[in-house]
Amino acid sequence: MSNFDSTKILLSELLDNIKKGKVQLPDFQRGWVWDDEHVKDLLVSIARSFPVGAVMLLETGGEVRFQTRPIEGVEDLIDATVQPQKLILDGQQRLTTLTQAIALTSPVKTRTSKGKPIQRHYYFDIKKAIESEIYIEDAIVAVDENKQIKSNFGRDIDLDLSTVEKECEHMMFPCDQIFNSNQWLIKLSQNHSNPEDLAIFTEFISRIIQPFCNYQLPVIELKKETSKEAVCLVFEKVNTGGVKLSVFELITASYAADGYNLRDDWLGSEIRNVDSRKSRIAKHPLLKETEAPEMLQAVTILYTYEMRQNDIKEGKVGKQIRPVSAKRTDVLKLPLEAWKKYADKVEDGFKNAAQFLRKEYFYARSELPYSTQVIPLAAVMSVLGNRWLEPKIYEKLARWYWCGVLGELYGGAVETRIANDFEELLAWFEDNDKIPRTIIDAFFQPERLYSLRSRNSAAYKAINILILREGAKDWFWNSTIQELDAQQELALDIHHIFPIKWCEDRNIDPKIYNCILNKTSISYKANRKIGGDAPSVYLQKIQNEKQVSLSDDEMDKLLSSHSLSPDLLRNDDFDAFISDRQVQLIELISKAMGKDIQESHND
Repeated sequence: MSNFDSTKILLSELLDNIKKGKVQLPDFQRGWVWDDEHVKDLLVSIARSFPVGAVMLLETGGEVRFQTRPIEGVEDLIDATVQPQKLILDGQQRLTTLTQAIALTSPVKTRTSKGKPIQRHYYFDIKKAIESEIYIEDAIVAVDENKQIKSNFGRDIDLDLSTVEKECEHMMFPCDQIFNSNQWLIKLSQNHSNPEDLAIFTEFISRIIQPFCNYQLPVIELKKETSKEAVCLVFEKVNTGGVKLSVFELITASYAADGYNLRDDWLGSEIRNVDSRKSRIAKHPLLKETEAPEMLQAVTILYTYEMRQNDIKEGKVGKQIRPVSAKRTDVLKLPLEAWKKYADKVEDGFKNAAQFLRKEYFYARSELPYSTQVIPLAAVMSVLGNRWLEPKIYEKLARWYWCGVLGELYGGAVETRIANDFEELLAWFEDNDKIPRTIIDAFFQPERLYSLRSRNSAAYKAINILILREGAKDWFWNSTIQELDAQQELALDIHHIFPIKWCEDRNIDPKIYNCILNKTSISYKANRKIGGDAPSVYLQKIQNEKQVSLSDDEMDKLLSSHSLSPDLLRNDDFDAFISDRQVQLIELISKAMGKDIQESHND
């Protein structure tokens, strides 16, 4: 016996059922994401009677009981007590687009191709639409929420369709009247006595309106007897095209079949009075952009580690022992029971990871060299609890972290390293000889300092933090950069020590004067005093400021706090300054990594 039916249904009937709440979405589905161009393209396809793909629906009332929600735009039309008869598994984006564009009179809340939110009403230019099929694309006109097109920064109105009379005057047919065209024709006849215009509209009905009214969508309907495993598998398979579903969306669908709403768990729900785990985590500035897939990876690490330990206890050997994993395939297999068991622990792990990073002098998410390295750190913290504060453990965590960052080992695909580091760190905490591969693999070439120019690179961010955590003070405010940064109202940035103009005037290689060796964090006040002058000149300017008034010795202490040589700076000796600063920064890097940098390079 087949578990599905294949049929066709009139587009108008399906959209009417959506407006009545008979057809809704399983609550785990993502939101509507189509932009203005996608909306126009779909309208053109229907007008030309092109196929737009099948829709897949699931009959309700079976063992799979998803929480549901109406399609975007019809929420206010449906009573909360209405129970859907069918759920949309595939076709959400197309059906939401058509519902909003041709079945509702409110503006379509879409976005530009660059993601900017906009509101649009869609029209057919009647005369253009009947010229030829090839011109239908040009006949679609989008206007703003006031049914106008404006230019000159909104000062000039190029097209005004804000009343039915103006629509008729410009021969612009509103797409939201496609299934009610007779009423609009009456208005047209009242506003146009020209028989030629009525004849044009009659042809428009035949060429454009009728294809919409007669359009049938192929529908595959899964019966309510379909198992939850089959429903989840089908959902994943049919959503491989278009905007690919995330791990979070796929697991949300899987858990929803078991009656658990992962979306509510992560994002919260005012309707169901569920607190947001994401919001709780994001209270710490370093965790503000933490997303569900990172949380799921950390939980998967703990779950697969538990499975591995069980295999070892049972005496299994070789490939019989399951590995610790953070790979997508294993995340997708994560059972609901594992999420329930470890989610709270991992949430605490992320919070402890943030405390650790704060102790290492990271203040904002943007300062983190790698967000991916937070995942194994959080997983480890989930196991350690408060033990991470023990001096020996903390020391090892810090060394591992800085080796990963300065060795630039957490860029790209790092699922294997994430899992290995988790397991190897736990082993290292108990046995000093079991040094993790990330520490062994990490090396920093001294020459790398000359190529670090982008402040977005991991090593660049890391070295800047190493300088700041040594207590680097601002050259104008005589306060640590970290203290000033915490005040937020003071503009701080990374600036050139030897100014660009000064370097250009002496034909110094831009690759050298733009590298990190010639950069440091200072306030806008200090940077304004620097201008394009030689260090020997601008340092005196700063010292002579009434608000500063520092002696040479006092100023030199400020300069030294940035791991640089005040004497070479005052002597305007660029080459010697750069060479000396390389030595000083290598000392900081070597200390953080717990290994001799030159030795690592020679290896």
